[in-house]
Amino acid sequence: MTGSDTSGGLSTNGRSALRVDAQRNLEHVLRAAREVFGELGYGAPMEDVARRARVGVGTVYRRFPSKEVLVKRIAEAETARLTEQARAALQQEDEPWAALARFLRASVDSGAGRLLPPQVLGVTAKAPAEEPRVPQQRPSPDGSAPQAGGPGEAVAGAAGGAGAGAESASVGGTDAAALLDVVGQLVARARDAGSLRADVSVSDVLLVIATAAPSLPDPEQQAVASARLLDILLDGLRPHAES
Repeated sequence: MTGSDTSGGLSTNGRSALRVDAQRNLEHVLRAAREVFGELGYGAPMEDVARRARVGVGTVYRRFPSKEVLVKRIAEAETARLTEQARAALQQEDEPWAALARFLRASVDSGAGRLLPPQVLGVTAKAPAEEPRVPQQRPSPDGSAPQAGGPGEAVAGAAGGAGAGAESASVGGTDAAALLDVVGQLVARARDAGSLRADVSVSDVLLVIATAAPSLPDPEQQAVASARLLDILLDGLRPHAES
């Protein structure tokens, strides 16, 4: 045997191949989790994620020991994605309404709004008697609510206004302060310019992102529906002269 082919061991190339396979599996799992949770909510079981990724459920659990860990990873990634989109709009658009509209369109196109934890959307744990403002996540297969402490558990008061980021630095383990702060700047600029209704809050803007990206089986139909719905919602954000 050669020095690199020791009994019971792996060659350097063999170890490299395993690392490549492991990284590929991780990417497949994360991509599948984003799709499944975006379509079905964070209550979707891990088996659905494994099936979409075309790996065994044991492979998923080896990388993410609980669903809460995987949900946290996805929620953090989508929160960061939205934060970068908001910063780009703030820095690259001089006109306040154009900046806010650019952020909303980019966020809806990316589908990130469907994956924000309810806390960022300002959903409270104790819902009022009337119809909830945000569609509730699908429950777990055993009928239980989403796991406590993760993005499925709501925290009251998040994203309540333009400066909400200061009061909500952490949301279910997901650091959302940066997102709330930069969206607050977009909202404040548009409001001060008179191009946004005075009663629109950061929470309202994030709700637009969450609701204007419906999950439809046909991608082309989804794109058309999202664009149409967003146009209607954007019009609703603008101040209108009283008749």
